[in-house]
Amino acid sequence: MSGIVYQVQVLKVGEADVRGPEVYWMSAWDDWETLYFYMLVLHGNGKTIVVNTGPPRELADMNKLWVEGVGHQRGAMRVTDQERPWNALPNVGVDPAQVDYVLVTPFQAYTTANLDLFPNATFCLSRKGWVDFHAPKHPVTQVTRRQSFTDRILTYLSTKAWDRMRLLNDEEEITPGIRTFWVGAHHRSSIAISIDTAKGSVVYSDCCFKYANIEEDRLLGITESLEETREAYSRMRKEADIFIPGYDPEVLQRYPGGLIA
Repeated sequence: MSGIVYQVQVLKVGEADVRGPEVYWMSAWDDWETLYFYMLVLHGNGKTIVVNTGPPRELADMNKLWVEGVGHQRGAMRVTDQERPWNALPNVGVDPAQVDYVLVTPFQAYTTANLDLFPNATFCLSRKGWVDFHAPKHPVTQVTRRQSFTDRILTYLSTKAWDRMRLLNDEEEITPGIRTFWVGAHHRSSIAISIDTAKGSVVYSDCCFKYANIEEDRLLGITESLEETREAYSRMRKEADIFIPGYDPEVLQRYPGGLIA
């Protein structure tokens, strides 16, 4: 612990349903699982930090792929006006222009689509994920690439925001009290974020979709590496006093109003 403590609040920015085996490896075949998509807001040490930026303004292209992927309209992302980041952030007193850092995990349109909402923030992205996006070991389709960054955002990062890009090593301190470590598992760009709070270390990551993944040792279904998943869960169990899974609606039940610490 750094001695600096942060307030942590979770904001819901959308939801969708997926087939059970996407959440739980080789199980829950007949089940549907609801996922909530989150943005985190951190305050402390004179800094305002946001984790993830919410889904695109226009959902049609993304939802077409998602519905095809699960074979049912339930797979479409659903977002209310109140959940849109340009509404959700001011509702908790955050001016996007005053945000100091934006962290992203993983590289998907529902996390990256509104990076240009933050004109003064430093953008913190996994170096390993960034390299893999531009030079993947195995060929990927243009559709796969556009699921990570829209053309508009990729152009923005490569031009106007280039001097505000910070590519993270496997172990990194963003600012005192905020640390990241690469986990992989879900995507090459997946990281865990460790936050010092008055309640201890809060760790957030998308390599674990729901509490049952880590609390009941039910490995993630949509994983690129079971070994990385096991290693990530083992480390997070050791280091986290409070764990926030990437997409579990139960987060808002355990922490009413999304106030974690």
